[in-house]
This record gives sequence, C-alpha cells and structure tokens, in this order.
Amino acid sequence: MNTIKIHEVGLRDGLQMESEPVPSITKLQWAETMLSSGIDIIQLGSFVHPVKVPQMADTDDLFIELLESGKKPDNVVLSGLVLNEKGMERGMKCGVEMFCMGVSASDTHSKKNTGMTTKEAQKRIIEMAIEAQSAGKFVQASVQSAFGCGFEGKIDEDIVYKIIDAYLDAGIKNLSLADTAGHANPAQVKRMFHNIRNLDNEAELACHFHNTYGMGLANVLAAIDSGVTYIETAFGGLGGCPFTKRAAGNICTEDLVHTLQRMGIRKDIDLKKLISIARYASGFFVKDLPGYVYKVGPLSY
Repeated sequence: MNTIKIHEVGLRDGLQMESEPVPSITKLQWAETMLSSGIDIIQLGSFVHPVKVPQMADTDDLFIELLESGKKPDNVVLSGLVLNEKGMERGMKCGVEMFCMGVSASDTHSKKNTGMTTKEAQKRIIEMAIEAQSAGKFVQASVQSAFGCGFEGKIDEDIVYKIIDAYLDAGIKNLSLADTAGHANPAQVKRMFHNIRNLDNEAELACHFHNTYGMGLANVLAAIDSGVTYIETAFGGLGGCPFTKRAAGNICTEDLVHTLQRMGIRKDIDLKKLISIARYASGFFVKDLPGYVYKVGPLSY
C-alpha cells in the first residue's frame, strides 16, 4: 500500500462544474500548495473548448507558468485531460507531462461528452495515446462510465474489458476505470479490477470514483485491496462530469489521505496543506464542500 499514488484532479474535475470562475492566480496558489504537500500527480486542467467549459480556459497558461517558475519538484507530475487531437496538440506545446484520455463504455455518455460513439472515440484515443507515448509522454487511458451510466444504467462488463484489451494491444499499460455516474459498489470494484489484472499482470491500475450514492471511499479501499495504485481525488470533494445525468463530487483528497494515514500509509503527505486548500476553496465559493476532514480537523493520535 505504500506504493499508492494520489492524483489530484481538483483543478480540472473539481472546478469544471463550478459556475463561479476561479482566477488563474488563485488556481496557481492552490497548485503551488499541492506541489509542496507531497501529492504525486496534479491535474492542472483539460484542453477543451473554452466556450463549452469556461473554467478550463487558462489550462495552457497554468502549465507554462508552473513549468517555467521552477517551483515544481522533480518527483511531481503535471497531468492534463485531452479529448481530441487538437487538445493533445495544445498539451504538447505547453509541456504536459502526463496525458489522460479515455473512452466511455456508454454510447450515450460518449456522444454527450465527445460527440462520438464509443467505437469512434476508441479509435481516435488509441491513435492519440500511441503518438503521445512515442513522444516520450506518460499516458493514462481510462474507461469512463465503467461501473454504470446515469443514462443507460447497467453497463455490460465485457464492453469494459474489450476496451481495456484494445488499450493493452496498443501498448498502453496505465489503465483507469472511472465511475463517472457513481454507480460502483465495492464487490463490483474488486471483481472488475481482478479481471483486468488477469488480462495483464504488469498493467498499472488507476481508479476514479464519484460519491453520488455515498460509496466512494469504500470503493477506493476496495480498489486498493485489488492492487490499484493510482487514486484520483479532488480537494474538498468538489467536482462531477457536466455530461452525466446526476453529477456529484469526487472522492475528497484530504479525506482519503486522512484515512490512509490513520492506516499508517502515506504519512509523507502534508495533510494540513491539503486541508488549507479545501478551506480556501470553501471560502472562495462561499459554501460548504462535500469533504469532512477540512471541517472537523484531522485526528492526531
């Protein structure tokens, strides 16, 4: 469990549902606090059209600023989400270190999110992933709506495994299952990651859960028990996909880190710094965030 890596996606998935625009200077302050906290991967944003997701309009500038400032420790990776070739071209220009891209197992969600069917999106994503890896970039490929869809309901697990198989055939080894609609349960999580591990025992596994029905943290712990090492979370529990039926927040970074540290894991992460970001964000948006630990404080014994 000490190999667990935290992938902080608050600046992307956490903010994309918020109507109140966050100034770039504020995002940079949050990012710089994350950089010094011991978090492993920080997702600065997504390369989408600014009209569709205005909150992401400054993603290119955030990468350039942080990479040129010299404030990024060598052991921290900056990631960005891309949906198409144009987005990847932008990411290449501004220095993205890890490209996150994916395909939805739900045709309905895929069309709403990308304008493409699952089959159409998969072909393009795999071509993009191969190009990014050839350029020396770290690539993580995901299956969105892997555990269920807000529009279609139950998703045939074989669809998920076929997408994973196609990734593996293309040489993509960092694989993520995303619970976009928040339908996952711990037994399902263990079964699906176990089956993926049987497809390729050397694959690096990641998970991305939403807390729509209150099972998020339990699902993360089930994933960890199944050998998943990359966990995607967002400060304060912010976030949600704007193209799913019922958007709900991500697993809260400081809540997960607090849980792990209570279990004797990842004590190298500065929890107080993560809590400070959540409190700052709560004040900025003038509302309570879904997280717990930032409100009550961590247990210290």
